[in-house]
Amino acid sequence: MKVPKSVANLIEAFEQLPGIGPKTAARLTYYLLHAPEGIAQMLSIAAGELKAKTKICNICQNITEIDPCEICSDSGRDQTTICVVEDPLDVWAIDKSASFGGLYHVLHGVIAPLDNIGPEDLRIKELISRLQSNKIQEIILATNPSMEGEATAMYIQRLIKPLDLKITRIARGIPIGAELEYADEVTIRRALEGRKEY
Repeated sequence: MKVPKSVANLIEAFEQLPGIGPKTAARLTYYLLHAPEGIAQMLSIAAGELKAKTKICNICQNITEIDPCEICSDSGRDQTTICVVEDPLDVWAIDKSASFGGLYHVLHGVIAPLDNIGPEDLRIKELISRLQSNKIQEIILATNPSMEGEATAMYIQRLIKPLDLKITRIARGIPIGAELEYADEVTIRRALEGRKEY
């Protein structure tokens, strides 16, 4: 079956997004084709505004529409603690939990030699200059517990150790609702290492 060019173009555009395969791309395209006109227009406007209105906060490197961002501008937040994360979605996830009231620093990736991503490709030098010019007391390294996330956390820890700051790492272990028999060895080991008095 010959697909109209406009339909094929949108399917191809959706396939460029991470986690979207050919079937999902086609499903989204055909949904928009039959959806009310307003939904397609809203999506088009939102995608255009995304690039036109967003920028990087010059302090924390998070995505924002105002510079500095709302988090960095909030005097009610703990100005002595910075949580270092891999990407802006991590800021969103942590802030949504309402369990952290400090500041953030977004690296925009992790050290990944196989993908030719080194420390110079991340926002590490911005973090270091931020630490040297502020009254920061604690750095929380909240990179993912992957090989690359661990390597990035260790690299940053070595860089900032001479600054004599408290350096902590987010806890890792068994998630709520999981069963031990399905957890891998590394997760179980980390859960046991990070145990607390009950």
